[in-house]
Amino acid sequence: MKPQVYFLTDTGARRESNQDSCLANEELGLYVVADGMGGHSGGEVASLMAVKTVEDVVSNPDTASLSPRETINKAYQEASQRIYDRAAEASELSGMGTTMVLALLRGDRMYAANVGDSRCYLFKKPFLWQITEDHSLINEQIRAGVLNLEDARHFVGRNVITRSVGYERFVLPDIIEREVYPGETYLLCSDGLSGLVTDPKICEILMKNSPDKVPQICVQQAIENGGDDNVTVMVVHFPVN
Repeated sequence: MKPQVYFLTDTGARRESNQDSCLANEELGLYVVADGMGGHSGGEVASLMAVKTVEDVVSNPDTASLSPRETINKAYQEASQRIYDRAAEASELSGMGTTMVLALLRGDRMYAANVGDSRCYLFKKPFLWQITEDHSLINEQIRAGVLNLEDARHFVGRNVITRSVGYERFVLPDIIEREVYPGETYLLCSDGLSGLVTDPKICEILMKNSPDKVPQICVQQAIENGGDDNVTVMVVHFPVN
């Protein structure tokens, strides 16, 4: 099943550089969004390294014998090691890391994986589901019952993540596997979108617009809502034949 893929990344309204990175490699069935953090240039370095490492691992003939889950785990682990080791070599990159969400298509099955608070959504008219779970302080507070969704909007530590790629040498991604059906759309994004545009609004945008228009409209909506972060949106749509 061949998807239609559209994406856009933007610096946003208040940042001077874009520390988000993204990749769409249709030959590999690999789609990635990473949101870097750390230092003046560390975030940009970390997200670029993460995306490149995942592509290296997935395209390596040595991984052909691995299952999709094993391949994904290897990709995240290799990315975390490379970023951690690079940061240890340069003081200006100390503490850098990145979130990373990816979708790996194998036949009629999609494997969605994430570390951090970049997200993967599944949209099938008229419903939108967040299929990854944020590794963030705010999400831990919600799960523990300390915060409700309304209070979470004003939570001081809403940008604190609890798991990232490269901050430590070892990282374990969450992986979700599901069968793909015609008419479904997967939306991958950094928190520059999800932090500024509500899920109902994202659903409305997907409902009212063709897949090729969605990234631009989502990015524009995030900027109109303040645009205080880099924002990346990728749409992987499986048309009805």
